[in-house]
Amino acid sequence: MNNAASSQPELKDEGPMPERWRRSQDHFNRFTALIKQELDDETQLVEERWKTWTKQRLLLAGVALFDLSARTRGRFFGDDIVVFETQKGDRMPEHRFSPGDIVLISRSRPWGEKVVEGVVLDRGPTRIRVVVGERPKDLKKGGWRLDRGANRVAHDRMHEALIAFHSTEGDGGTVLRDLLLGNVLDINTSAQIPPEIRGKPSLRAPRPSIAHLNESQQAAITASLQQRLTLIQGPPGTGKTHTAVHLLHTMASMGNASILATAESNVAVDNLLEGLLDLGVKALRIGRPVKVREGLREATLDALLEHHPLQEELAFLQDEQRQLRKALPSLRGKEKGLMHKDINNNQKEIRRLEQTMTTSLLDEAEVICATTIGCGHRLLGARKFPIVLMDEATQASEPSSLVPIIKGCRQLIMVGDHQQLPPTVVSRRAEQGGLNRSLFERLIACGLDSMMLTTQYRMHPIMREFPSARFYENRLEDGCDASQRPAPAGFLWPDWDHPMAFIPIEGSERQDEEGKSRSNLDEAAKVMDVVNSLLSTGDVDTTEIGIVTPYNGQVRLLSSLFDQAGGRESGQRYAGLEIKSVDGYQGREKDVIVFSTVRANDEGEVGFLSDYRRLNVAITRARRGLILLGHPSTLRHDGHWRAYLDWVDERGLFAWHLTHA
Repeated sequence: MNNAASSQPELKDEGPMPERWRRSQDHFNRFTALIKQELDDETQLVEERWKTWTKQRLLLAGVALFDLSARTRGRFFGDDIVVFETQKGDRMPEHRFSPGDIVLISRSRPWGEKVVEGVVLDRGPTRIRVVVGERPKDLKKGGWRLDRGANRVAHDRMHEALIAFHSTEGDGGTVLRDLLLGNVLDINTSAQIPPEIRGKPSLRAPRPSIAHLNESQQAAITASLQQRLTLIQGPPGTGKTHTAVHLLHTMASMGNASILATAESNVAVDNLLEGLLDLGVKALRIGRPVKVREGLREATLDALLEHHPLQEELAFLQDEQRQLRKALPSLRGKEKGLMHKDINNNQKEIRRLEQTMTTSLLDEAEVICATTIGCGHRLLGARKFPIVLMDEATQASEPSSLVPIIKGCRQLIMVGDHQQLPPTVVSRRAEQGGLNRSLFERLIACGLDSMMLTTQYRMHPIMREFPSARFYENRLEDGCDASQRPAPAGFLWPDWDHPMAFIPIEGSERQDEEGKSRSNLDEAAKVMDVVNSLLSTGDVDTTEIGIVTPYNGQVRLLSSLFDQAGGRESGQRYAGLEIKSVDGYQGREKDVIVFSTVRANDEGEVGFLSDYRRLNVAITRARRGLILLGHPSTLRHDGHWRAYLDWVDERGLFAWHLTHA
């Protein structure tokens, strides 16, 4: 295929997503249409909200903030920080703007005026700080509005990746194309072929030892080093990222060619970066510092450029350039022409110097870390990365996975777990078309064997029992015993040796204003009781408890109840207590998890609780204690939940004594 194939086909209903793609063109057309549908629907959703939702509804949904005052306060890696507050300076309404989110700044009508884009730096109870590339005009005058925006950059980079993946021209793409399409005779034999990588000779000491890792982790690393495509499946608590970091450390020590370490989310990339830096690997982070965890920002390209030996020379040239531009308006005729020429030459020299500095830093790095979409950054341009490791691979859509792969990948390691949550897709049509199936999951469906990590170090053994039997062929073993995970005091466990409980609640769900989410007041009130009793003995504190629920409506309800009862900000009664959706909790853990299932209705409708992967994630986050609240007769309409509740019953873990307590 050549680059003329970049015209965008429309999404047609072509049935289920194939596992193997015999025709390259079909794969290109299908995914190009799917990502276009996703962008169109996301953009339409944003515009529809703007034009048809009332101000009250936007506020309730937490997707817009109004009548804010604004001022600049400091700079962040060269960009302005704008502080937004309510006009009175009191508490902000409950909202869904988080650090790293893209926000649109406007006066009142973002669809009909010039909008400035920014990225959330952080948020507090009374303010939100946003980093902007350009400062909005007349910032201190009048009120401002903030909206969540659609991500066009992601679409464009995925589209470019699809073109490069299928292109037969130029030297982009990857030699793994046919294997990744499943268009090979025997997928396992093909995956096990050793990669052809001509690395730079190793200047390091001997290969680091992996003897301290467990057997399955060592086996996964050994296989990954020897073959060109490896899938590492890491069930909850088995040390996926820990294994990935040690694999990268080993590869870096072998002096292998440039290594690209990537993941779908900024949080997961930061975890890889932190692990690498702790092991003394020269790792460099690509991406806006505003989206990087605070303690790791010194490892970003922007921060390293600030400390580069050529920085002084660059600063001198930039200062000179400012002086030349300042003098320009006072000149006439020939003098003005000559000055233009000087400015032009100076600008070229500045660009050349910046390029030299950037290239030297990228060349020195042993591992470059970026999100999958971030790998499409112009800074990496035509750079080749023969080795790509992708953590969280089951949370990346296939086109998103291709962004790092087309950087000349010859050896690919994908780390993930297809029994946990799939990629997040906004568009229902794109989801039905198969955009929410990861490349990892499709390769498993093609018959590619994975290396499973089998020792879990997170959960009390009782919590491992059901997920291991139901989702992992009974292959999970415990790396910790019950004595290391004592039952938290303050809660009346049905069985103190097995700190797990299901509290049946005879409540009823309600649909919120948005029409998309649900909440359950009876469950929310009981969650408060449970949390208060857990905190009463001092055995666990607020930072060790996580409240999880499948619905954002319940997140909002619980957040407002705990805010009213004492607040969750620093210094307040519930400081540090996390309340999140299940989808926002993947990859996380806490000593105690309180899970509110929400659904309670006569029809037995469980909605997206019916995705067994959501159940698996919810019940595998806790270390010492797991407490679920729900309406058993509603939940039993779903096969997986029925099996789970039967297991809870057999184990005597129903907390009937707390139902009306």
